[in-house]
Amino acid sequence: MDLLRNSLIYMGQSAAAKRVVTETPLRGMARRFVPGETVDDVLEAAREANGTGLTVTANYLGESVKTEAGARRAADVYVELLERMHAEGIDGNVSLKFTQLGQEIGEAFLRENLGRVLHTAKQTGLFIRFDMESSDFTQRTLDAFEMFWGEGWREIGVVLQAYLHRSIGDVHRMNQLGARVRLCKGAYAEPPEVAFQERAEVDGSFVELMKVLLAEGRYPGIATHDEAMIRATTDFAKSEGIGADRFEFQMLHGVRRDLQTRLAEEGWNVRAYVPFGEAWYPYLMRRLAERPANMLFMAGSIVQETPFGFLWPGR
Repeated sequence: MDLLRNSLIYMGQSAAAKRVVTETPLRGMARRFVPGETVDDVLEAAREANGTGLTVTANYLGESVKTEAGARRAADVYVELLERMHAEGIDGNVSLKFTQLGQEIGEAFLRENLGRVLHTAKQTGLFIRFDMESSDFTQRTLDAFEMFWGEGWREIGVVLQAYLHRSIGDVHRMNQLGARVRLCKGAYAEPPEVAFQERAEVDGSFVELMKVLLAEGRYPGIATHDEAMIRATTDFAKSEGIGADRFEFQMLHGVRRDLQTRLAEEGWNVRAYVPFGEAWYPYLMRRLAERPANMLFMAGSIVQETPFGFLWPGR
């Protein structure tokens, strides 16, 4: 497993490997999960998702930006994205990382740079989700979120990861604030002292947190492709009389599209997470390297959607 992980990390840094993926039919395969590099590309994917009954959250790929120019460029893209989503009537919102907008440069810079995006979101009436990174950034992310919340911004939300031991306390804190939470299992490789290691433990934590969020939270997003977790969610909602309008499922663009469509047809709210940007190649390699089982998961998604697993649509 370590050999596979190291190989994927190397591929993510290799110009030769990128050419193979970019300049061959493999790019068409990758495009299924990351539709393109531009705002035009993500809006096209968003319109397609809306057409099948899904809402979207668009994410301009990037994190750990350490230059002001790079962070300002990311803010510019988000401002354009929000304005165009509003103008074109896209049913969606956006997700971003604090480190992408300049958190590691300094709090004052982050406040000024992200402020432009927040003001645009307020003007357009769109929602912003702050994505979570590894556990090294969990507290910093929540501190920054609460700073902006304390300044009166309300149409913002965070992501909490079920595999972290601390997340039950964070869920209660966010519920007390009235903040919207996306709950996911977590994808980073974390040590045992901060995160559950066994799948059964992670699943148990996910179900526990899901129940607290559905019962006490403000329109949470339940982010999973795991049908057992989905059944646990729908069963709990039905047993407690929690309407479908009080939460939503969230899934990655291109993963189990059949399941996304089926849930929407059954009357559940479903949102597709659609990443885009020039950093699509290292993003894809990093997601696979973080948990190489993701490679089998993505391949399995295709097998479950088509009669022949080798058929991988170009979009």
